[in-house]
Amino acid sequence: MNRFWKKAGKGFGRVAIIAGLSGLCVAGIGAQTSAPGAAKSPAASGAAGSHDPAEPLNGAPRPKILARPAGAIARASIDEKSMRKLIHDEVSCGTRLTLSSWTDPKRGIGCGRDFVVARMNEVAKESGGKLQVVVDKFESKSERTGPDPVHLENVYGILPGSDEKLAKTVYIVVGDFDSRPSDVMDPNADAPGADDDASGTAVSVECARQLSKIAASGKSKFRATVLFGVLAGEEQGLLGAYRLLDWVKEQGYTVGAMMDNDIVGADTAPGGPHRVRVFSGNGEIEDADSPARELARAIEEIDGRSAIRMIFRQDRYGRGGDHYPFYKAGLPAVRFTEPLEDYNHQHQTPRTENGVEYGDFEKYLNFAFMGNVARDNAEVLRQLALAPAPPANVKLTGAVTPDAKLSWAAEDDVERAGFEILWRETTEARWSAFDFAEGAGKSVLKGVSTDNHFFAVRSVGKNGARSIAVIAEAERRAPPLPSNAPKQ
Repeated sequence: MNRFWKKAGKGFGRVAIIAGLSGLCVAGIGAQTSAPGAAKSPAASGAAGSHDPAEPLNGAPRPKILARPAGAIARASIDEKSMRKLIHDEVSCGTRLTLSSWTDPKRGIGCGRDFVVARMNEVAKESGGKLQVVVDKFESKSERTGPDPVHLENVYGILPGSDEKLAKTVYIVVGDFDSRPSDVMDPNADAPGADDDASGTAVSVECARQLSKIAASGKSKFRATVLFGVLAGEEQGLLGAYRLLDWVKEQGYTVGAMMDNDIVGADTAPGGPHRVRVFSGNGEIEDADSPARELARAIEEIDGRSAIRMIFRQDRYGRGGDHYPFYKAGLPAVRFTEPLEDYNHQHQTPRTENGVEYGDFEKYLNFAFMGNVARDNAEVLRQLALAPAPPANVKLTGAVTPDAKLSWAAEDDVERAGFEILWRETTEARWSAFDFAEGAGKSVLKGVSTDNHFFAVRSVGKNGARSIAVIAEAERRAPPLPSNAPKQ
Protein backbone atom coordinates (compact mmCIF):
# COMPACT_ATOMS: atom_id res chain seq x y z
CA MET A 1 0.00 0.00 0.00
CA ASN A 2 1.18 3.51 -0.81
CA ARG A 3 3.03 5.07 2.12
CA PHE A 4 0.66 8.05 2.27
CA TRP A 5 -2.30 5.78 2.94
CA LYS A 6 -0.32 3.87 5.55
CA LYS A 7 0.55 7.12 7.29
CA ALA A 8 -3.07 8.21 7.28
CA GLY A 9 -4.10 5.18 9.29
CA LYS A 10 -1.00 4.72 11.46
CA GLY A 11 -1.75 3.50 14.96
CA PHE A 12 -5.45 3.07 14.49
CA GLY A 13 -6.22 -0.13 12.69
CA ARG A 14 -7.09 -0.14 9.04
CA VAL A 15 -8.38 3.19 7.84
CA ALA A 16 -10.03 3.30 4.45
CA ILE A 17 -9.08 6.46 2.64
CA ILE A 18 -11.89 8.11 0.77
CA ALA A 19 -10.68 9.44 -2.51
CA GLY A 20 -13.31 12.17 -2.51
CA LEU A 21 -11.95 14.63 -5.01
CA SER A 22 -14.88 16.93 -4.60
CA GLY A 23 -17.42 18.26 -2.19
CA LEU A 24 -19.70 15.35 -1.53
CA CYS A 25 -21.99 17.78 0.16
CA VAL A 26 -25.48 16.65 -0.54
CA ALA A 27 -26.93 13.20 -0.45
CA GLY A 28 -28.74 12.79 -3.72
CA ILE A 29 -27.17 15.90 -5.29
CA GLY A 30 -24.90 15.27 -8.22
CA ALA A 31 -25.92 17.75 -10.88
CA GLN A 32 -23.18 20.30 -11.30
CA THR A 33 -25.66 23.14 -11.24
CA SER A 34 -27.02 22.16 -7.83
CA ALA A 35 -26.06 24.35 -4.91
CA PRO A 36 -24.24 22.33 -2.25
CA GLY A 37 -25.63 22.25 1.25
CA ALA A 38 -26.08 20.17 4.36
CA ALA A 39 -28.52 17.46 3.41
CA LYS A 40 -30.08 15.17 5.96
CA SER A 41 -30.79 11.49 5.75
CA PRO A 42 -34.35 10.38 6.62
CA ALA A 43 -33.36 9.45 10.16
CA ALA A 44 -31.38 12.64 10.64
CA SER A 45 -34.13 14.89 9.33
CA GLY A 46 -37.18 13.09 10.61
CA ALA A 47 -38.44 13.03 7.04
CA ALA A 48 -41.99 12.05 6.27
CA GLY A 49 -42.36 8.30 6.23
CA SER A 50 -39.45 7.79 8.63
CA HIS A 51 -40.21 6.24 12.00
CA ASP A 52 -36.69 6.86 13.31
CA PRO A 53 -35.77 9.53 15.85
CA ALA A 54 -34.08 12.64 14.50
CA GLU A 55 -30.33 12.86 15.04
CA PRO A 56 -29.50 15.24 16.57
CA LEU A 57 -32.82 15.98 18.23
CA ASN A 58 -32.37 19.76 18.03
CA GLY A 59 -31.40 19.67 14.36
CA ALA A 60 -28.10 19.34 12.55
CA PRO A 61 -25.74 22.29 12.12
CA ARG A 62 -25.94 24.42 9.02
CA PRO A 63 -22.32 24.27 7.90
CA LYS A 64 -20.40 26.79 5.88
CA ILE A 65 -20.29 25.47 2.31
CA LEU A 66 -17.86 27.06 -0.11
CA ALA A 67 -18.68 27.18 -3.80
CA ARG A 68 -16.68 24.97 -6.11
CA PRO A 69 -13.62 26.35 -7.91
CA ALA A 70 -14.37 28.86 -10.64
CA GLY A 71 -13.31 28.18 -14.20
CA ALA A 72 -14.90 24.79 -14.86
CA ILE A 73 -13.86 23.20 -18.14
CA ALA A 74 -16.55 23.87 -20.75
CA ARG A 75 -17.86 21.01 -22.87
CA ALA A 76 -17.55 23.24 -25.93
CA SER A 77 -13.79 23.47 -25.39
CA ILE A 78 -13.27 19.75 -26.02
CA ASP A 79 -11.47 19.24 -29.33
CA GLU A 80 -13.39 16.36 -30.87
CA LYS A 81 -11.64 16.93 -34.18
CA SER A 82 -8.19 16.20 -32.78
CA MET A 83 -9.55 13.21 -30.85
CA ARG A 84 -11.03 11.84 -34.07
CA LYS A 85 -7.73 12.35 -35.93
CA LEU A 86 -5.66 10.59 -33.25
CA ILE A 87 -8.00 7.59 -33.31
CA HIS A 88 -7.90 7.50 -37.11
CA ASP A 89 -4.09 7.57 -37.00
CA GLU A 90 -3.99 4.75 -34.45
CA VAL A 91 -6.35 2.58 -36.51
CA SER A 92 -4.23 3.20 -39.62
CA CYS A 93 -1.42 1.17 -38.00
CA GLY A 94 -3.34 -2.03 -38.85
CA THR A 95 -2.63 -3.66 -35.51
CA ARG A 96 -1.25 -2.38 -32.24
CA LEU A 97 -0.86 -5.71 -30.51
CA THR A 98 1.97 -5.47 -27.99
CA LEU A 99 3.65 -8.44 -29.72
CA SER A 100 3.68 -6.66 -33.09
CA SER A 101 6.54 -4.53 -34.42
CA TRP A 102 7.91 -1.65 -32.35
CA THR A 103 10.12 -0.46 -35.24
CA ASP A 104 7.91 -0.49 -38.34
CA PRO A 105 6.68 3.12 -38.85
CA LYS A 106 3.57 2.05 -40.77
CA ARG A 107 2.28 -1.09 -39.07
CA GLY A 108 2.33 -2.34 -35.51
CA ILE A 109 2.40 -0.94 -32.03
CA GLY A 110 5.47 1.19 -32.71
CA CYS A 111 3.42 3.02 -35.33
CA GLY A 112 0.75 3.66 -32.68
CA ARG A 113 3.35 4.90 -30.21
CA ASP A 114 4.73 7.34 -32.77
CA PHE A 115 1.33 8.96 -33.30
CA VAL A 116 0.78 9.28 -29.53
CA VAL A 117 4.21 10.81 -28.92
CA ALA A 118 3.75 13.23 -31.81
CA ARG A 119 0.40 14.41 -30.47
CA MET A 120 1.73 14.72 -26.91
CA ASN A 121 4.65 16.79 -28.21
CA GLU A 122 2.21 19.09 -30.01
CA VAL A 123 0.33 19.62 -26.75
CA ALA A 124 3.61 20.24 -24.91
CA LYS A 125 4.63 22.87 -27.47
CA GLU A 126 1.25 24.59 -27.23
CA SER A 127 1.67 24.71 -23.43
CA GLY A 128 4.97 26.57 -23.70
CA GLY A 129 6.81 23.61 -22.22
CA LYS A 130 4.55 23.23 -19.17
CA LEU A 131 3.80 19.63 -20.19
CA GLN A 132 6.75 17.24 -20.09
CA VAL A 133 6.65 14.16 -22.33
CA VAL A 134 8.33 10.92 -21.21
CA VAL A 135 8.63 7.65 -23.13
CA ASP A 136 9.16 4.89 -20.57
CA LYS A 137 10.82 1.81 -22.09
CA PHE A 138 10.77 -1.46 -20.17
CA GLU A 139 10.48 -5.23 -20.44
CA SER A 140 7.86 -7.51 -18.98
CA LYS A 141 6.24 -10.87 -19.53
CA SER A 142 3.07 -12.80 -18.83
CA GLU A 143 1.32 -15.91 -20.06
CA ARG A 144 0.21 -13.77 -23.01
CA THR A 145 3.74 -12.82 -24.10
CA GLY A 146 5.47 -16.18 -24.25
CA PRO A 147 8.33 -17.44 -22.07
CA ASP A 148 10.66 -14.47 -22.49
CA PRO A 149 10.24 -10.81 -21.52
CA VAL A 150 9.10 -8.54 -24.34
CA HIS A 151 9.81 -4.90 -25.10
CA LEU A 152 7.15 -2.33 -24.15
CA GLU A 153 6.85 1.43 -24.00
CA ASN A 154 4.48 3.71 -22.09
CA VAL A 155 4.01 7.38 -22.91
CA TYR A 156 3.48 9.91 -20.10
CA GLY A 157 2.60 13.58 -20.25
CA ILE A 158 3.49 15.17 -16.92
CA LEU A 159 2.23 18.52 -15.65
CA PRO A 160 4.32 19.28 -12.53
CA GLY A 161 2.60 20.69 -9.48
CA SER A 162 3.45 24.18 -8.22
CA ASP A 163 3.13 23.60 -4.48
CA GLU A 164 6.30 22.45 -2.74
CA LYS A 165 4.38 20.23 -0.32
CA LEU A 166 1.94 18.79 -2.88
CA ALA A 167 4.05 18.50 -6.04
CA LYS A 168 4.95 14.89 -5.19
CA THR A 169 1.27 13.94 -5.09
CA VAL A 170 0.23 12.76 -8.54
CA TYR A 171 -3.23 12.39 -10.06
CA ILE A 172 -3.34 10.03 -13.02
CA VAL A 173 -5.58 9.51 -16.05
CA VAL A 174 -4.80 6.77 -18.57
CA GLY A 175 -5.91 5.01 -21.70
CA ASP A 176 -4.07 2.14 -23.40
CA PHE A 177 -2.92 2.25 -27.01
CA ASP A 178 -2.44 -1.45 -27.68
CA SER A 179 -5.13 -3.49 -29.45
CA ARG A 180 -5.87 -7.16 -30.04
CA PRO A 181 -7.50 -9.50 -32.58
CA SER A 182 -9.47 -12.64 -31.68
CA ASP A 183 -6.19 -14.47 -31.01
CA VAL A 184 -4.33 -12.36 -28.45
CA MET A 185 -1.03 -13.96 -29.50
CA ASP A 186 -1.32 -13.22 -33.24
CA PRO A 187 0.83 -10.20 -34.21
CA ASN A 188 -0.09 -10.42 -37.88
CA ALA A 189 -3.89 -10.22 -37.82
CA ASP A 190 -5.59 -6.84 -38.16
CA ALA A 191 -6.73 -5.29 -34.89
CA PRO A 192 -8.01 -1.73 -35.51
CA GLY A 193 -8.86 -1.09 -31.85
CA ALA A 194 -10.80 2.13 -32.43
CA ASP A 195 -12.88 1.79 -29.27
CA ASP A 196 -10.60 -0.57 -27.34
CA ASP A 197 -8.72 1.49 -26.65
CA ALA A 198 -7.84 4.28 -29.03
CA SER A 199 -10.86 6.01 -27.47
CA GLY A 200 -9.23 5.99 -24.02
CA THR A 201 -5.96 7.14 -25.57
CA ALA A 202 -7.75 10.12 -27.13
CA VAL A 203 -9.43 10.96 -23.82
CA SER A 204 -6.14 10.95 -21.91
CA VAL A 205 -4.40 13.12 -24.51
CA GLU A 206 -7.31 15.58 -24.61
CA CYS A 207 -7.14 15.85 -20.82
CA ALA A 208 -3.45 16.70 -21.21
CA ARG A 209 -4.36 19.44 -23.69
CA GLN A 210 -7.06 20.89 -21.46
CA LEU A 211 -5.04 21.10 -18.24
CA SER A 212 -1.84 22.17 -20.01
CA LYS A 213 -3.76 25.04 -21.58
CA ILE A 214 -5.00 26.11 -18.14
CA ALA A 215 -1.48 25.90 -16.72
CA ALA A 216 -0.03 27.88 -19.61
CA SER A 217 -2.65 30.63 -19.21
CA GLY A 218 -1.50 31.32 -15.65
CA LYS A 219 -5.11 31.58 -14.47
CA SER A 220 -4.79 28.57 -12.15
CA LYS A 221 -1.78 26.95 -10.56
CA PHE A 222 -2.20 23.24 -10.01
CA ARG A 223 -0.82 22.46 -6.59
CA ALA A 224 -0.31 18.76 -7.28
CA THR A 225 1.19 16.97 -10.28
CA VAL A 226 -1.01 15.47 -13.01
CA LEU A 227 0.10 12.55 -15.20
CA PHE A 228 -1.60 11.72 -18.50
CA GLY A 229 -0.69 8.16 -19.41
CA VAL A 230 -1.01 6.17 -22.62
CA LEU A 231 -0.05 2.61 -21.77
CA ALA A 232 1.01 -0.52 -23.62
CA GLY A 233 0.51 -4.18 -22.75
CA GLU A 234 -3.02 -3.96 -21.36
CA GLU A 235 -4.30 -6.85 -23.47
CA GLN A 236 -1.28 -8.97 -22.52
CA GLY A 237 -1.92 -8.71 -18.78
CA LEU A 238 -2.04 -5.04 -17.68
CA LEU A 239 1.72 -4.87 -18.16
CA GLY A 240 1.87 -1.13 -18.77
CA ALA A 241 -0.24 -0.38 -15.70
CA TYR A 242 1.95 -2.48 -13.42
CA ARG A 243 4.95 -0.65 -14.85
CA LEU A 244 3.34 2.75 -14.27
CA LEU A 245 2.64 1.85 -10.65
CA ASP A 246 6.31 0.98 -10.19
CA TRP A 247 7.47 4.06 -12.11
CA VAL A 248 5.60 6.59 -9.98
CA LYS A 249 7.03 4.95 -6.86
CA GLU A 250 10.53 5.16 -8.34
CA GLN A 251 10.00 8.88 -8.96
CA GLY A 252 8.95 9.39 -5.35
CA TYR A 253 5.32 10.21 -6.07
CA THR A 254 2.34 9.54 -3.85
CA VAL A 255 -0.64 8.45 -5.95
CA GLY A 256 -3.65 10.60 -5.13
CA ALA A 257 -6.05 9.02 -7.61
CA MET A 258 -6.04 7.05 -10.85
CA MET A 259 -8.72 7.03 -13.55
CA ASP A 260 -8.60 4.43 -16.31
CA ASN A 261 -10.50 5.09 -19.55
CA ASP A 262 -10.98 1.84 -21.42
CA ILE A 263 -13.65 1.40 -24.11
CA VAL A 264 -15.17 4.86 -23.83
CA GLY A 265 -15.95 5.61 -27.47
CA ALA A 266 -19.30 4.02 -28.37
CA ASP A 267 -22.86 4.80 -27.32
CA THR A 268 -25.14 3.12 -29.83
CA ALA A 269 -28.35 2.67 -27.84
CA PRO A 270 -31.29 4.95 -28.74
CA GLY A 271 -31.74 8.07 -26.65
CA GLY A 272 -28.09 9.02 -26.22
CA PRO A 273 -25.76 10.41 -25.31
CA HIS A 274 -26.02 8.34 -22.13
CA ARG A 275 -24.05 8.38 -18.91
CA VAL A 276 -20.60 6.87 -18.76
CA ARG A 277 -20.17 4.02 -16.29
CA VAL A 278 -17.61 4.39 -13.49
CA PHE A 279 -16.62 1.09 -11.88
CA SER A 280 -15.24 1.00 -8.33
CA GLY A 281 -14.29 -1.96 -6.18
CA ASN A 282 -15.36 -2.76 -2.65
CA GLY A 283 -13.26 -2.15 0.42
CA GLU A 284 -12.36 -4.53 3.19
CA ILE A 285 -14.04 -2.89 6.17
CA GLU A 286 -17.60 -3.46 7.25
CA ASP A 287 -19.15 -0.62 5.26
CA ALA A 288 -17.51 -1.73 1.98
CA ASP A 289 -15.93 1.70 1.52
CA SER A 290 -12.69 1.70 -0.43
CA PRO A 291 -10.56 4.52 -1.81
CA ALA A 292 -11.89 3.50 -5.23
CA ARG A 293 -15.52 3.66 -4.12
CA GLU A 294 -15.05 7.10 -2.65
CA LEU A 295 -13.30 8.30 -5.79
CA ALA A 296 -16.34 7.19 -7.78
CA ARG A 297 -18.66 9.10 -5.46
CA ALA A 298 -16.52 12.19 -5.84
CA ILE A 299 -16.45 11.92 -9.64
CA GLU A 300 -20.23 11.71 -9.67
CA GLU A 301 -20.59 14.85 -7.62
CA ILE A 302 -18.12 16.89 -9.66
CA ASP A 303 -19.54 15.89 -13.04
CA GLY A 304 -23.18 15.38 -12.08
CA ARG A 305 -25.48 12.41 -11.74
CA SER A 306 -26.75 13.11 -15.24
CA ALA A 307 -23.24 12.35 -16.56
CA ILE A 308 -21.94 9.59 -14.27
CA ARG A 309 -23.42 6.18 -13.58
CA MET A 310 -21.70 4.67 -10.56
CA ILE A 311 -21.30 0.89 -10.74
CA PHE A 312 -20.37 -0.58 -7.37
CA ARG A 313 -18.21 -3.31 -8.84
CA GLN A 314 -14.47 -3.42 -9.47
CA ASP A 315 -14.94 -4.13 -13.18
CA ARG A 316 -17.23 -5.92 -15.63
CA TYR A 317 -17.65 -9.65 -14.99
CA GLY A 318 -14.72 -11.62 -16.33
CA ARG A 319 -12.85 -8.49 -17.44
CA GLY A 320 -9.94 -6.39 -16.25
CA GLY A 321 -8.37 -2.99 -16.79
CA ASP A 322 -5.39 -0.80 -15.98
CA HIS A 323 -6.95 0.52 -12.78
CA TYR A 324 -6.71 -2.95 -11.22
CA PRO A 325 -3.03 -2.87 -10.08
CA PHE A 326 -3.65 0.48 -8.39
CA TYR A 327 -6.86 -0.73 -6.77
CA LYS A 328 -5.10 -3.82 -5.41
CA ALA A 329 -2.37 -1.57 -4.00
CA GLY A 330 -5.01 0.12 -1.86
CA LEU A 331 -5.16 3.26 -3.99
CA PRO A 332 -8.19 5.16 -5.29
CA ALA A 333 -8.55 3.82 -8.83
CA VAL A 334 -11.63 3.50 -11.03
CA ARG A 335 -12.57 2.58 -14.58
CA PHE A 336 -14.62 4.62 -17.06
CA THR A 337 -16.45 2.50 -19.67
CA GLU A 338 -19.21 3.18 -22.18
CA PRO A 339 -22.88 2.47 -21.25
CA LEU A 340 -23.44 -0.83 -23.11
CA GLU A 341 -20.67 -2.71 -24.87
CA ASP A 342 -21.07 -4.43 -28.22
CA TYR A 343 -18.87 -7.51 -28.10
CA ASN A 344 -18.96 -7.89 -31.88
CA HIS A 345 -16.77 -4.81 -32.00
CA GLN A 346 -14.06 -5.53 -29.47
CA HIS A 347 -11.43 -8.28 -29.26
CA GLN A 348 -12.45 -9.43 -32.73
CA THR A 349 -10.43 -10.01 -35.89
CA PRO A 350 -12.27 -8.05 -38.62
CA ARG A 351 -14.52 -10.34 -40.69
CA THR A 352 -18.12 -10.95 -41.72
CA GLU A 353 -19.85 -14.18 -40.68
CA ASN A 354 -23.49 -15.03 -41.36
CA GLY A 355 -24.14 -11.43 -42.29
CA VAL A 356 -22.66 -10.11 -39.02
CA GLU A 357 -19.72 -7.72 -39.20
CA TYR A 358 -17.04 -8.13 -36.55
CA GLY A 359 -14.26 -5.68 -35.81
CA ASP A 360 -13.46 -2.59 -33.75
CA PHE A 361 -13.87 0.12 -36.40
CA GLU A 362 -14.09 3.91 -36.22
CA LYS A 363 -17.55 3.95 -37.78
CA TYR A 364 -19.08 2.56 -34.58
CA LEU A 365 -17.80 5.41 -32.41
CA ASN A 366 -19.85 8.28 -30.98
CA PHE A 367 -17.66 11.36 -30.65
CA ALA A 368 -20.26 13.42 -28.82
CA PHE A 369 -20.30 10.80 -26.08
CA MET A 370 -16.51 10.47 -26.10
CA GLY A 371 -16.15 14.23 -25.79
CA ASN A 372 -18.37 14.14 -22.72
CA VAL A 373 -16.10 11.53 -21.16
CA ALA A 374 -13.02 13.64 -21.88
CA ARG A 375 -14.60 16.68 -20.25
CA ASP A 376 -15.68 14.65 -17.22
CA ASN A 377 -12.16 13.32 -16.66
CA ALA A 378 -10.50 16.69 -17.18
CA GLU A 379 -12.74 18.53 -14.73
CA VAL A 380 -12.13 15.95 -11.99
CA LEU A 381 -8.38 16.27 -12.50
CA ARG A 382 -8.62 20.06 -12.45
CA GLN A 383 -10.45 20.22 -9.15
CA LEU A 384 -8.32 17.63 -7.43
CA ALA A 385 -5.04 19.21 -8.50
CA LEU A 386 -6.23 22.54 -7.03
CA ALA A 387 -7.15 21.04 -3.65
CA PRO A 388 -5.28 20.96 -0.33
CA ALA A 389 -3.91 17.72 1.09
CA PRO A 390 -6.35 15.37 2.82
CA PRO A 391 -6.52 15.10 6.60
CA ALA A 392 -4.72 12.25 8.32
CA ASN A 393 -5.42 9.92 11.26
CA VAL A 394 -9.19 10.37 11.12
CA LYS A 395 -10.68 8.51 14.07
CA LEU A 396 -14.16 7.87 15.40
CA THR A 397 -14.82 7.30 19.09
CA GLY A 398 -17.87 7.63 21.28
CA ALA A 399 -19.05 4.03 21.47
CA VAL A 400 -21.68 3.48 24.17
CA THR A 401 -22.20 7.25 24.45
CA PRO A 402 -24.86 9.54 22.95
CA ASP A 403 -22.33 11.52 20.90
CA ALA A 404 -20.06 10.62 17.99
CA LYS A 405 -16.56 12.04 18.39
CA LEU A 406 -14.24 12.67 15.45
CA SER A 407 -10.58 13.62 15.48
CA TRP A 408 -8.07 14.25 12.71
CA ALA A 409 -4.72 15.86 11.98
CA ALA A 410 -3.35 18.00 9.16
CA GLU A 411 -0.28 20.04 8.36
CA ASP A 412 -0.56 23.82 8.21
CA ASP A 413 -1.77 25.18 4.87
CA VAL A 414 -2.45 28.87 4.27
CA GLU A 415 -4.56 27.97 1.23
CA ARG A 416 -6.95 25.79 3.23
CA ALA A 417 -10.24 27.24 4.49
CA GLY A 418 -11.02 24.33 6.83
CA PHE A 419 -12.54 20.89 6.94
CA GLU A 420 -15.93 19.44 6.11
CA ILE A 421 -17.28 16.72 8.38
CA LEU A 422 -19.28 14.26 6.28
CA TRP A 423 -21.88 11.70 7.29
CA ARG A 424 -24.31 9.31 5.71
CA GLU A 425 -26.76 6.60 6.68
CA THR A 426 -25.16 3.16 6.46
CA THR A 427 -27.47 2.32 3.53
CA GLU A 428 -27.00 5.65 1.73
CA ALA A 429 -24.83 5.77 -1.39
CA ARG A 430 -23.70 9.39 -1.05
CA TRP A 431 -22.24 11.73 1.55
CA SER A 432 -23.79 14.82 3.12
CA ALA A 433 -21.99 17.67 4.88
CA PHE A 434 -22.74 17.62 8.61
CA ASP A 435 -20.50 20.44 9.82
CA PHE A 436 -17.49 22.61 9.02
CA ALA A 437 -14.40 23.10 11.18
CA GLU A 438 -11.76 25.76 10.55
CA GLY A 439 -8.92 23.77 12.09
CA ALA A 440 -7.74 20.23 12.68
CA GLY A 441 -8.41 18.57 16.02
CA LYS A 442 -11.60 17.16 17.45
CA SER A 443 -15.31 17.57 16.88
CA VAL A 444 -18.18 16.25 18.99
CA LEU A 445 -21.37 15.50 17.09
CA LYS A 446 -23.90 16.01 19.86
CA GLY A 447 -26.83 13.62 19.79
CA VAL A 448 -25.54 11.65 16.79
CA SER A 449 -25.13 7.90 17.23
CA THR A 450 -21.89 6.24 16.17
CA ASP A 451 -23.93 3.18 15.22
CA ASN A 452 -26.35 4.66 12.69
CA HIS A 453 -23.98 6.51 10.37
CA PHE A 454 -20.61 6.53 8.69
CA PHE A 455 -18.39 9.59 8.99
CA ALA A 456 -15.50 11.16 7.11
CA VAL A 457 -13.45 14.36 7.01
CA ARG A 458 -11.95 16.21 4.06
CA SER A 459 -10.00 19.42 3.54
CA VAL A 460 -11.50 22.39 1.70
CA GLY A 461 -9.40 25.00 -0.04
CA LYS A 462 -10.15 28.70 0.00
CA ASN A 463 -10.74 28.24 -3.73
CA GLY A 464 -13.52 25.72 -3.01
CA ALA A 465 -11.59 22.64 -4.14
CA ARG A 466 -12.19 19.58 -1.97
CA SER A 467 -9.37 17.22 -1.13
CA ILE A 468 -9.33 13.51 -0.87
CA ALA A 469 -11.43 12.68 2.17
CA VAL A 470 -10.65 10.14 4.82
CA ILE A 471 -13.25 7.86 6.30
CA ALA A 472 -13.35 7.67 10.08
CA GLU A 473 -13.10 4.10 11.25
CA ALA A 474 -14.25 3.28 14.75
CA GLU A 475 -11.89 1.92 17.32
CA ARG A 476 -12.54 -1.80 17.60
CA ARG A 477 -13.57 -3.35 20.89
CA ALA A 478 -13.92 -7.10 21.06
CA PRO A 479 -16.97 -8.20 23.09
CA PRO A 480 -16.46 -10.47 26.10
CA LEU A 481 -16.39 -14.07 24.96
CA PRO A 482 -16.27 -17.51 26.51
CA SER A 483 -12.72 -18.70 27.09
CA ASN A 484 -13.09 -21.43 24.44
CA ALA A 485 -14.55 -19.13 21.77
CA PRO A 486 -12.54 -18.51 18.56
CA LYS A 487 -10.48 -15.34 18.60
CA GLN A 488 -11.94 -12.38 16.67
